[in-house]
Amino acid sequence: MSMQINVLEYFEKNTLLRSPRKTAIIDGEKSYTHKEVEVLAKRIASVIARKGIGTRRPVAVFLPKGAGVVVADLGIAYSGNIYVNLDIKSPAQRMKRLLDNIGPDLVITAGEFEGSLAGLGLAADRLILIESAAAEDVAYDNGEILSRLEGLLDTDPLCIINTSGSTGLQKSVVLNHRSFIDFTDWAVDRLRIGEDEVIGSLSPVFFDIYSFELCLMLARGSTIVFIPDKLAGFPARIVEFLTRQGINFIFWVPTVMVNIANLDILGKVEPPPLRKVIFAGEVFPTKHLNYWRRRLPGATFVNLYGPIEITLDCTYYVLEREFSDDEPVPIGFPCRNTDILILNDEDRPAGTGEPGELCVRGTGLAMGYWNDPVNTAKAFVRNPLNPHYPETIYRTGDLVYRNERSEIMFIGRKDFQIKHLGYRIELGEVEHAVLSAIEAIDNACVLYHKEKKEIVLVYEAKKEIPLADLRQRLLQLLPKYMIPTAFHRLAEMPRNPNGKIDRNLLNSRLQEGRPWT
Repeated sequence: MSMQINVLEYFEKNTLLRSPRKTAIIDGEKSYTHKEVEVLAKRIASVIARKGIGTRRPVAVFLPKGAGVVVADLGIAYSGNIYVNLDIKSPAQRMKRLLDNIGPDLVITAGEFEGSLAGLGLAADRLILIESAAAEDVAYDNGEILSRLEGLLDTDPLCIINTSGSTGLQKSVVLNHRSFIDFTDWAVDRLRIGEDEVIGSLSPVFFDIYSFELCLMLARGSTIVFIPDKLAGFPARIVEFLTRQGINFIFWVPTVMVNIANLDILGKVEPPPLRKVIFAGEVFPTKHLNYWRRRLPGATFVNLYGPIEITLDCTYYVLEREFSDDEPVPIGFPCRNTDILILNDEDRPAGTGEPGELCVRGTGLAMGYWNDPVNTAKAFVRNPLNPHYPETIYRTGDLVYRNERSEIMFIGRKDFQIKHLGYRIELGEVEHAVLSAIEAIDNACVLYHKEKKEIVLVYEAKKEIPLADLRQRLLQLLPKYMIPTAFHRLAEMPRNPNGKIDRNLLNSRLQEGRPWT
């Protein structure tokens, strides 16, 4: 059995042979079979090849979420290059900084975006318009395209994923074929992902979850159904969409699921036919998760954990036992071919119950940050437990511990740990208590004002909650020194493009004394 070297081998050696006429993508009124996706992608690959840029070069995609991004990404992969999906809603200055850093050889886009890309300094000869590149009159030689892949290694990059760093500046994370193959093979095996998955795709295309959905389409012949952006603010319509499209598989950041639980939507409309509910990216409050489990008793729920610097995720927890509303859910156990080191302040292994920084070794590690050796060297470091040969680990900056069941429990960010009144406090623990204790609060973010020495609760709720009530309920779960002393209600939390609460924005408002709205 030959070893798989790139993700396209899934498609070429499995899905295109077994189910070429099966639906690969549903995008609004349009749908595409796997064979149609292959043809469109190879047309684009031939256009890229004729541009003479070689292989292993970054090619950006500046298109709205949908089928166009899928065929562009696969066209770039078939040309032997690296796809970089961009956020078309990103402010011009931020986008220019990103493009200047990555320096894509080409950008695949649509005619409607030519003007805005020209404004960012991209010359017309660096643009490929998808309307013409994927047109029927574009011929390609299948043998020539596949021969371009022969020089690639499994450690060559598949994609670059851009993410906000803690400083607010974007980092461009380089992920290779082997890490996606490793994670996909593990997920298919451990999570029993079959060949009839209909995926409700909610994440932006510049997010890593989308790239995993793409791998499932290639490897298992799954159908990707793009959930229209216009439904994002209407949780009831999203649930109705899942039911109408027969979606049985979702992999979401919990935010939307929390909103669905808060509005009791699964109790008001026909529950969708979900069999697998996977979530990652932020803590899913147990109270809201329990709501989903009660409403969808036949579904498997899986908590995944991992920063972008580890391809997709590095730990998992399949929920098989009951949890009380105030009991945190574990992030679980390492995925296959991944090792989790929990290191204390002396860089020694932490004991059971002892907090430490979660560090990762294995093939899932990113190659580093594109054109950023300084930050790469800070995050991807030598394993302090291995003096014998150079071995790289990634330091996540997240604090965790192993409980008596050997399950890994998430505490919070290392930089969200504060020293207050002489006590060491995890802000994430305060957030968890807020969400489990107070029904009227939909979302919460706990910050620390260093100068005033105040723990600050920013919460999302439909109306103000009397401070006395807030404090009284929290005192039932937390010691007095952990109770917030300042409270701010927002009608809606600010979100970053990945759908997570924009903690950086809230924190800068707090530290600079800016208004909350």
